Amino acid sequence: MEPLFIFIAKSSGLLVLFYCAYYFLLSKETFFNSSRWFLLAGLITSVVLPFLIYTKIVWIDPAPVENSTVSSISNYSKVYITHAIENETFEINRNYIILAVYTIGFLALLIKFAIDFYSLNAVLKGKEVQQQADFKFVDINENIAPFSYFDYIVYNSSMFTASELENIIEHEKVHSDQNHTLDVLISRIFCVLFWFNPIIWLYKKAILQNLEFIADSEAAKKISDKKAYQYTLLKITTHESCVAITNHFYQSLIKKRIVMLNKNQSKKRNYWKYYAVIPALVAFVLLFQIKIIAQEKQRKELKEVVEKDSQIDIYKIKKTTTDQELKEIAEKLKKNHNVDVMISNVKRNSDKELIAIKVDIKKGTRESQNIEINGDHAIESCGIVITTKTNGSKEVVLVTDGDINKSVKTGNRIVESRKYNGQQNMANPPVPPTPPSTESLSAAPIAPVAPVLPKELMIPPPPDRTKMPKPPVAPKNHNDKVAMKNFEKKMEEFDKKMSAFEPQMAAYQKQVDEIMAKRVLGYDKEMKKFGIAMDKFDVEMEKYSANIEKQFGPDFEKKMEQFEKDMKVYEQNMKEHQKDFKRMERESQKS
Repeated sequence: MEPLFIFIAKSSGLLVLFYCAYYFLLSKETFFNSSRWFLLAGLITSVVLPFLIYTKIVWIDPAPVENSTVSSISNYSKVYITHAIENETFEINRNYIILAVYTIGFLALLIKFAIDFYSLNAVLKGKEVQQQADFKFVDINENIAPFSYFDYIVYNSSMFTASELENIIEHEKVHSDQNHTLDVLISRIFCVLFWFNPIIWLYKKAILQNLEFIADSEAAKKISDKKAYQYTLLKITTHESCVAITNHFYQSLIKKRIVMLNKNQSKKRNYWKYYAVIPALVAFVLLFQIKIIAQEKQRKELKEVVEKDSQIDIYKIKKTTTDQELKEIAEKLKKNHNVDVMISNVKRNSDKELIAIKVDIKKGTRESQNIEINGDHAIESCGIVITTKTNGSKEVVLVTDGDINKSVKTGNRIVESRKYNGQQNMANPPVPPTPPSTESLSAAPIAPVAPVLPKELMIPPPPDRTKMPKPPVAPKNHNDKVAMKNFEKKMEEFDKKMSAFEPQMAAYQKQVDEIMAKRVLGYDKEMKKFGIAMDKFDVEMEKYSANIEKQFGPDFEKKMEQFEKDMKVYEQNMKEHQKDFKRMERESQKS
């Protein structure tokens, strides 16, 4: 999807370049035929140039290593660790939405294009055609502006006088003779493909307008009365019905056509304006169409040294290698090179292809190498390379078909390599993953601290409500004088008890009022300031979040999640690294 968007951006940029050059430099010149080819060249360049990419290979010196000789290749072993890669799930994103919108617009304009062809065919169908020289004249009855379509010239003779019709036919002969219909069709095709770009519609208008300038200029040379031709232009403006995909005599901007018709010829020295676009095209190529690939010289030099000074035996293990062939490889290595090989953890899928294997190699007591691959799919080829030097020494290397110094992606797993060589194991531990860069990102805003309520301003608990007297319950029968008299006595007792309890409540209310008065003067003001600071903090956080998304994209959190996963793998590798170091230390002590 991204290459498509890049192509559209480059193509649109080139269209803008050519249109601006025509509009600001050439539209007022009378080099109409040259402008025609200039505009067509702009359309072709906007499509072709983005595909022309020059690849430049730059050879760079390899990164320095501890041992500069070729023999250093064998002084390490490789441990290949497999990590599962999560399958990507399909997600609807804005790319698919943009593509859907583009497709709808493209199909709509394509249907409109087809309808225009059908309308043209309907006009020409069943009409009498008069062949004269290279032209086919069609006299119609419809009220349609005169037009030409390749060698067809269509007009309604009843609408014009003999002199007017002569002027129209001379005009349309120019369109037909110079194949202006091709320009119209090409511009329409580009409008269908790049309908979303407003420049292409202006570009099409410029092409059609320039074609009219050409036809007017050539027809005026053959017509004796130039004023009568101009009056014919004005008369034709009343016929607004026309066929879209043809060169029709009526066009908008009649005033500009008449002005250009009476304009003096431009001076030839103004031809330099056509070449003004060349520096911009050169800059475009240098900036966007040159791809630089850096390659290290190490492999080329290494290959030359190995070919000159050594003999290589390769024992390749493929996904189709059988158990018997694995056994034979181990026997040959022992017999021919005195190398002990142990192959274990062999697993196969339903097609009997290798999906897991572990190879341990030991030559003497100083060198130990191993390779381990494990996954769900068939393995890539791996192998054992024995290099015999001219002095008789042998070097043993375990390799895969991928780059031995880089991670190799195989199906749904990643195979990584690590180097071990006695005490060098401590100097070359697993390299921790690099977190997503945040150097250019400003620090996150610091949230304001809420003011702490002093203990002396905290509301004390109210008096014990359990000690409050309970009011008596009124009798249901208010006419019962005895019951009502008894109720009144209880109410008098309740009022006395409440009178004794009210001073406690009054003292508590007074205490609360004093505390609240102090809080209004101090703590509440601090809380208002804190609220304002929090509002400002929320605004800064929104800017900070927008800055993160702008610099790192919406997938920054996914990158951080991947970094955390890589850190877990790194910790696991460190544990394996420590185990290997202890094992090698024990072997060294035994030796």
